[in-house]
Amino acid sequence: MAFKGMGNMGNMNQMLKQAQKLQEDMAKAQEELHTKTVDASAGGGAVTVVVNGKMDLLELKIKPEAVDPDDVEMLEDLVKAAVNEGLRKAQEMVSMEMGKLTGGLKIPGLF
Repeated sequence: MAFKGMGNMGNMNQMLKQAQKLQEDMAKAQEELHTKTVDASAGGGAVTVVVNGKMDLLELKIKPEAVDPDDVEMLEDLVKAAVNEGLRKAQEMVSMEMGKLTGGLKIPGLF
C-alpha cells in the first residue's frame, strides 16, 4: 500500500519534463523570431516597412513621389498604415510559430 501513489509521481515527472522541453523550445523559437521579418506597404508601395518578430520596425522606405509638402497628412497616414500592417503581420507570424509548439493552445502572456 505504501507504493500505491508512485505511478502518479512518474506521470508528474514526465509532465514536468515535457513542460521544461516546451519552455526550452519556446525560448528557442522566440530567439529565431527575432531574426524573422515581414514586409508591409501602403499607398500601392509608396511606403514600405520591414518589422521583425520582436515588433521592431527595422526599415521604413518612402518613395519620393509620396512626399507632397502640401499634403503631409497623407504621408503620415500612409506611414501609419504601413507600420500598423507590418506590426499586424509580425504578430500573426509570432502567433503562428508559437502555435506550432503549443498545438494551437493559446497561453496568456506567452505570446
